[in-house]
Amino acid sequence: MNWWDDALHRATAEVILVGALAGLIGVQVVLRRLSFFTMALTHATFPGVVAASIIGVNILVGGAVAGAAVALGLAALTRRRGQDAAAATGVVLSAGFALGAALVATQSGFSRDLSSFLVGSVLTVTVQDLVTTLVALVVVGLVLSVSARPLLLVGFDRAGARAAGLSTGAWDLVLLLTIEVVVVTLVPAAGTILALSLIVAPAAAARLWTDRLPVMSVLAVVFAVGSGLAGLWASGRFDIAAGAGISLTATAVLLLSWLLTRLRPAVSPGAAGRTEVAPA
Repeated sequence: MNWWDDALHRATAEVILVGALAGLIGVQVVLRRLSFFTMALTHATFPGVVAASIIGVNILVGGAVAGAAVALGLAALTRRRGQDAAAATGVVLSAGFALGAALVATQSGFSRDLSSFLVGSVLTVTVQDLVTTLVALVVVGLVLSVSARPLLLVGFDRAGARAAGLSTGAWDLVLLLTIEVVVVTLVPAAGTILALSLIVAPAAAARLWTDRLPVMSVLAVVFAVGSGLAGLWASGRFDIAAGAGISLTATAVLLLSWLLTRLRPAVSPGAAGRTEVAPA
């Protein structure tokens, strides 16, 4: 039998790929304090995924279209003088989820598929899903590598970025659309809701251990991949949903990291000269 014919083998490969993908983008989300925006994006993606399923097209296409529209809309709204970014994001969060629920309600017998959109179904991923995730990982990795310096400058010194000739709005949009690509790609494995925990929790845990961006990125990927594998194992061992197992494991990694970093000795004064990713 072909190795890829086994559902558990495909699920294992998928959690490794989505863990790497979520860890990479999660660092940007945590450092830029975009967790609330990412949560809104996951909810806004939901109606696009549902609509795509109803009309019979790839759910990733529907999610990408809906998410891109939301990302562009939020970017435009938050650039308007006097517009509260948090308020706009909150409205999108609730409205997006409500629209998705309304679309589900219009389809008789369709509600049984709702959980797979919300929390994913990693044990049913196909080889096509694996290829899609791999392509997304390569693309996102390249974008973040090429854009590392401008994204860092725009994120922490917008005045300096403008003085250097960078378009802060354009680079913000690049990051928002990259986040959307990751969110949509994670739907088959983690759903539109649990994707947030896999993106944010490992990166937040890595942030507790280091201020160096390269080290933080590596730790976030390791924590996310480890959470995926451990959650998948817990799913089979304790007969729980794989998405829930992965999400709970990622949360446990964050809580454990917080506890251990609180207990570790204070950093020596000689370490004060290291390069920080955040402004003083």
